[in-house]
Amino acid sequence: NYNTFVQKLTHYIEVVAPKFVAYEELKRSLLHRKETEMRLNEFKPQILSSFVRNKLINEVYLPLVGNNLAKQIGTSGENKRTDRMGMLLLISPPGYGKTTLMEYIAGRLGLIFMKINGPSLGHEITSVDPAKAGNAASREELKKLNLAFEMGDNVMIYIDDIQHCNPEFLQKFITVADGQRKIEGVYNGISKTYDFRGKKVCVVMAGNPYTETGEKFQIPDMLANRADTYNLGDIIGDTEQAFVMSYIENSLTSNPTLASLASKSQKDLYSFIQMAQTGEQSAETFEASYSAQEVNEYVAVLKKLITIRDTIFAVNKQYIASAAQAEAYRTEPHFKLQGSYRDMNKISEKVVSVMNDQEIKRLLLSHYENESQTLTADTEANMLKFKELTNTMDAKETERWESIITVFRKNKEGNSQLQMNKLIERVTDISAGIQSVSEALNKK
Repeated sequence: NYNTFVQKLTHYIEVVAPKFVAYEELKRSLLHRKETEMRLNEFKPQILSSFVRNKLINEVYLPLVGNNLAKQIGTSGENKRTDRMGMLLLISPPGYGKTTLMEYIAGRLGLIFMKINGPSLGHEITSVDPAKAGNAASREELKKLNLAFEMGDNVMIYIDDIQHCNPEFLQKFITVADGQRKIEGVYNGISKTYDFRGKKVCVVMAGNPYTETGEKFQIPDMLANRADTYNLGDIIGDTEQAFVMSYIENSLTSNPTLASLASKSQKDLYSFIQMAQTGEQSAETFEASYSAQEVNEYVAVLKKLITIRDTIFAVNKQYIASAAQAEAYRTEPHFKLQGSYRDMNKISEKVVSVMNDQEIKRLLLSHYENESQTLTADTEANMLKFKELTNTMDAKETERWESIITVFRKNKEGNSQLQMNKLIERVTDISAGIQSVSEALNKK
């Protein structure tokens, strides 16, 4: 028996075990190769380390988004809906955290986050068939989209920057957004109809509602009617206080002084902001311990961030008001400077407690001077409007701004008169043509 045992053991050590190790290695290699080929790591929600779950997200965005996702993927419990439908449409200028928010929610819900890049698709793509894509980038995006269809469960389909997509392509999602919950797709060259009824599949679209010329992007009416639409770059309802506060909350991790505060109590943050706004020492007991020097530094920096926040918020409101205005009713040049979280973060990372008011003004002016350089011919008008918003115009700049507005309005009046003259000429030509026909008929 002992000899038999040794013989079996030797066979196991020399033959079976190496084959098993080789098998495991081959399996790992195949899985890694397939994972790389299918780009599975891209589908995991990648939540930014700088993400801050602020009061605006807690009290406004999560309830709104949660209600929509409850309609799309259902809820647990006895009262869950069976008639799942709808779609979520998030709009705002760039830099307001649309993608970050949905990536965070997908991560918390344990959903696969399938992000489809709208600019890679472009206006040329009208079909979901990868074979009909004209370039490699759009073909890969369509493959990802059809892979999401094929998964068929526990997936969030997020189409970003839809202002770059063809409305005909967006129409494909109408049947997903209504009670049918079906869509046509093409996976590995085979056309299929995917049925998402009863499945945890949700569709989210996001984009900038204003193009470079200030015109709204096009989205099919039948799709818009089925979607819950929220503008993350504007105040929703009576939430102005939370919206304004979010500029400060989101910039904490960008500022060297306040970065340590971001990882501590949120209640303490609001106490510090209250101290910065009122100038009074709070009688409340902080949840964390701080030295007197830390308290003074936090309050000093927050005072400066509040000043910056107020300016950026004013710029944001002016940008949205200008971009949403029809060309026919415009009385001054387009205002294209933006006041997003991204702008707030860029500026806040340069703020230190020893800066004075004049240095803060120079920091703001320098930031927007740099931002305006890409506007080429519109740079001057936009910077003058910015100075008007911040009450920093001198007499010469005021005179120049009034001159620009006067010329702008005269040009619009001139264009209107030119269009009227063309219309009169056209009517005259038509009248002359009718007269000629009438004369020819009378001769007969």
